[in-house]
Amino acid sequence: MKSSEKKAKAKKKVEMSDEVLEMIADRFRLLSDPMRLRILHTLGDEEMSVTELVKATGAGQANISKHLSVLLNAGVVSRRKEGLNSFYRVSDETIFELCDAVCSHLVKQLEMRRSVLEKLKPLK
Repeated sequence: MKSSEKKAKAKKKVEMSDEVLEMIADRFRLLSDPMRLRILHTLGDEEMSVTELVKATGAGQANISKHLSVLLNAGVVSRRKEGLNSFYRVSDETIFELCDAVCSHLVKQLEMRRSVLEKLKPLK
């Protein structure tokens, strides 16, 4: 796909109701917490218990449970109970696509900044 085709595709406007815009904002709010991002990154494509997530992230059990509850209520993770243990996994893979898009953009920004900094000459 040519650059001009990508731009044309990206500029395509879609009518969005206030309700849809609120849903989109909710999704971004969900991802605005670093601990929730850490949990999602840690889970990846695995299923883990709260105890395993606590060990992997270094966060407290109450903190992990709080964020898992938010992610579960949003439908981003699912829970499977086995006896007294609960196991969580990412159930909405689009979360990773969104994070990948943001990370790719950040890498490009950092590369541009680095090239600008490399061109600076020290003052004498």
